[in-house]
Amino acid sequence: MTSIQFANVTKTYHLKREVYRSLASQCNEAFLRILKPHSDTKDYIHALDNVSFEITQGESVGIIGANGAGKSTLLRLIANISKPTSGTITVHGQIAPLLEVGAGFHPELTGRENIFLNGVILGMSKHDIRKCFDQIVTFAELDKFIDSPVKLYSSGMYIRLGFSVAVHSNFDILLADEIFAVGDYRFRMKCLDKFGLLKKQGKTIVLISHSLEQLQKHCQRGILIRRGKIVIDAEIEQVCNQYQNMEQM
Repeated sequence: MTSIQFANVTKTYHLKREVYRSLASQCNEAFLRILKPHSDTKDYIHALDNVSFEITQGESVGIIGANGAGKSTLLRLIANISKPTSGTITVHGQIAPLLEVGAGFHPELTGRENIFLNGVILGMSKHDIRKCFDQIVTFAELDKFIDSPVKLYSSGMYIRLGFSVAVHSNFDILLADEIFAVGDYRFRMKCLDKFGLLKKQGKTIVLISHSLEQLQKHCQRGILIRRGKIVIDAEIEQVCNQYQNMEQM
């Protein structure tokens, strides 16, 4: 069964110009656009350019590429945080997105309150949250701080709580963007062990990381993106090797 399908997906962003412009300059710009309708193409950038792929249920896929290649844009589109400019995206199943540290947390609320808030956002009922609340707190190792406002948390505490809520939710697809960039070594190992368990449970995992070693260990397949286009979609070792060769050129 297909979990995620991209069909000719393009995502275009407009590069903002200076905010304050005189009326004369705006009129002149409009006049030039009429004379040369394609003269402003440099004002736009294709974060993704005609991208197509499928991910089947239970696959673990690593998204690889340099900064600005379009990796995070791809995950935001899967999570329906952003809409494609053209093309179609089909997703089957509940998504648990881990795209930003502390995304979905309210800084003035306590860790306890944010667990319930974030859990509801991820589609959990209050009953389900109460049922696994202790597991979430224990996994995040935040017992002493759970009733403190999260604005007092370090970035590592944020990611521990966010990851713990996400992996204890009722999800089918986990999206993770550089979650190993924050947190100490011991917690990263806990996360990796959890990934192994989720794979055994048949969860679909899409992971962005600059750690090729981690991707090779936990992903079956890789998709290499460069300047918004797919360069190669193959077994993870082959994709990592091609990425390293590209970076050395």
